[in-house]
Amino acid sequence: MTQTQTPETSRAPEFRLVQAALGGLRQELFHDAFAYRPLPRMDVERGPTRFLPRRIRVYAGLLPHAFVAFWALIVFAMGYERIYYHFGVLAFVTATVPAVIVLLTLVRPVLAFWASLCVTPFVGYITGYEGGWPWSDTTLTMHLVVLAVVAVRTRPRTAAWMWLATAGFCLFTEMFLGVGRGSNSVPLLFVSALVLLAVTVFQVRRQADREVTAQQTVTEQERSKRTLLEERTTIARELHDVVAHHMSVVAIQAEAAPYRVENPPPELEQAFLTIRENAVAALTELRRILGVVRAEDYEAPDAPQPTLADLEALVANVREAGLDIEKTVTGAVRELPQGVELSAYRIVQEALSNVLRHAPGAAAKVEVSYVLGGLGLRIANGPARGLVKPSPGAGHGITGMRERVTMLGGEMTAEATEDGGYEVTAFVPVSREEAEK
Repeated sequence: MTQTQTPETSRAPEFRLVQAALGGLRQELFHDAFAYRPLPRMDVERGPTRFLPRRIRVYAGLLPHAFVAFWALIVFAMGYERIYYHFGVLAFVTATVPAVIVLLTLVRPVLAFWASLCVTPFVGYITGYEGGWPWSDTTLTMHLVVLAVVAVRTRPRTAAWMWLATAGFCLFTEMFLGVGRGSNSVPLLFVSALVLLAVTVFQVRRQADREVTAQQTVTEQERSKRTLLEERTTIARELHDVVAHHMSVVAIQAEAAPYRVENPPPELEQAFLTIRENAVAALTELRRILGVVRAEDYEAPDAPQPTLADLEALVANVREAGLDIEKTVTGAVRELPQGVELSAYRIVQEALSNVLRHAPGAAAKVEVSYVLGGLGLRIANGPARGLVKPSPGAGHGITGMRERVTMLGGEMTAEATEDGGYEVTAFVPVSREEAEK
């Protein structure tokens, strides 16, 4: 087999390296050099500015613009002396143009860099080589500010290319335009290297912070999704027993119903047979689904699932753990659907567990309200008391309670109270037909 070589693959690695470097130079400093790129506002929700009052914080976003304008004023002030003593068109230009180039970094940063290099020799000729060649005091300050601002607004690689371009410009002006004159290019290159290095370090650190923040955000979102799926799986496992019980009752009654009727017609026997077959098939599918959502270490409970009738035992158990709790039941107590009873019990259980973890020593209240349209729950606690420190939580308990209420078509709120405590309220609708089943 013969391997075909393209012009790109047949070239030497060194040539490809140089080609890639020149391509990077073209991309960074020549491509869209005239592009309009206005300087965005600073993020005032991070850093020290987030502590400022809101009215002042609105204007704090313009701090980068004010910084550039301040240095433009400094550059103009450095050339103002020439206007004062040698007023004229050229003197006005030598003071104004560098300041305008500094302001140009606000909208067209790359163009400002090239303009700074192009203007420097002309300003040097006009000023009579004061301060050295090719950089006068005004252009030297201008170029350092331009390099810093453009480096902040671009990538670290752009800073390297700008420094190399500045070095090439210094070499060209000294060899062809500044023969016999003293040069101040070395100090400029040294100071600009320090400035660009500091800006690059700042940019790399800022980019690292952004990546870490983005990664933390993604991790938190993934953790929330995993928690939500775990809570839904737990609810599915618990409700399996409730649904399986009802389906088993349907299957048994459908099988026994024909024997309770003397000489039942074949159509009735076939109808009950179909009901029983469907109930058994539903039970089989339920067990198959439970096998999918069951964790490897999951063990089916031996005791029946708890209901609201078991709340008294739960409250007594929590009292033994040291929690001062008061339980109140209002309305006409009646039997509710088993799914509602189980979910209501789990909500109260999780809320009291949160009180024990996050507000040790606090007094708690549990209110169960049987109303005409459903069931209301309220679990409230005061601030933590005593020497025991609250343990931090990830909010998984609130997620589980909210999922249970949402599954039953209810509403739930969980928020801090004015006295420093916490309150969880939930309402689960139950129709009269569901309550009578």
